[in-house]
Amino acid sequence: MDTILSPLYIAVSWIIVQFHSFYGLIFDKDSGAAWGLSIVSLVVLIRICLIPLFVKQIKSTRNMQALQPKMKAIQERYKSDKQRQSEEMMKLYKETGTNPLSSCLPILAQSPFFISLYQVLNHIAQNKVVGVIDQPLLESAQKAHIFGAPLAAKFMDSAEKIQSLGASVVDVRVVTIVMIVLMSASQFYTQRQLMTKNVDLTVKTPFMQQQKMLMYVFPIMFAVFGINFPVGVLVYWLTTNVWTMGQQMFVIRRNPTPGSKAFEERQERLRAAGKIVEDPAEVAAKQAAEEARQHRQQPKRQTKSKRQTGSAPAGGAQSRTRAGSASGDSDSGQGAAKKPSLEKKDAQEGKGKGGASGARTTKSGQRKGQQRPKHPTKK
Repeated sequence: MDTILSPLYIAVSWIIVQFHSFYGLIFDKDSGAAWGLSIVSLVVLIRICLIPLFVKQIKSTRNMQALQPKMKAIQERYKSDKQRQSEEMMKLYKETGTNPLSSCLPILAQSPFFISLYQVLNHIAQNKVVGVIDQPLLESAQKAHIFGAPLAAKFMDSAEKIQSLGASVVDVRVVTIVMIVLMSASQFYTQRQLMTKNVDLTVKTPFMQQQKMLMYVFPIMFAVFGINFPVGVLVYWLTTNVWTMGQQMFVIRRNPTPGSKAFEERQERLRAAGKIVEDPAEVAAKQAAEEARQHRQQPKRQTKSKRQTGSAPAGGAQSRTRAGSASGDSDSGQGAAKKPSLEKKDAQEGKGKGGASGARTTKSGQRKGQQRPKHPTKK
């Protein structure tokens, strides 16, 4: 590993030494400020170089958002066949030239520098010369402390090793825990900001599931592996998380994804500033739709007895009665006069023919209708 990454060790150590020479003119050369700011400046330089990848990440996110209707149609069409669904998704990605993993490009591109910085600080902790850091610079880096914790100290280091670096176990544990919590919280907030403001949540796609998974996976990874990171590496990763969070907030505010919550907020700001003038007909239609939605009433819930008997609510029965009476009056007065007499006659005939049997059937709990024939032995 050291042989493969040796050029990166030299590059990372050279950049740190150059920044340390500059900050050594302002602060003490052996101070944590000079070495800590050198690491922060290394992060800023790397992130500036990664801006083209960040732009590619934004374009990939836009393409994924544009493909969401097609992806939803594929899901509905092949919802019972997951394998065919995955094949159609990959085919769609290939046809449109979209890579769902492009959102991870900045992190993947930083990994070699992250590993190199980790190894450089690990060599400093072991009092070994690495890259362009010679013995005088090595001794200066070992003396550097950030809030009482040496740059090369880890949370899991023993008390003897921490004391050899001129620090106490309590200082190292407190500083590393605080930095790990800040690192995980910043990563979670960055991913949550992307999920809640810059993504159309009405469409469920594999891309959405991937982003949701990353929102929880990365903070947990930082919390678990952070206890084995030197303080200098924690400074590096916390700085890059803060940079990513600020960069994403700027992009979401200025150039949000169409259909997202951030896009609607931006449109509202532009309307308030008079930079967007909408058609009055569209505004009136939106207002009418919103008023109709607010005044819409849900149907009254029927009781169990009403659902079994099939009876309608009282309001519906009254309205049908009024409608029937109105139509009857408009048809003829004679028909309305005959109706009560016909109903009375039908009721009398029903009472005379089946009233007694109907009552016995109701009391005994048997079903109305045709009776089962008796068994031949009971005739």
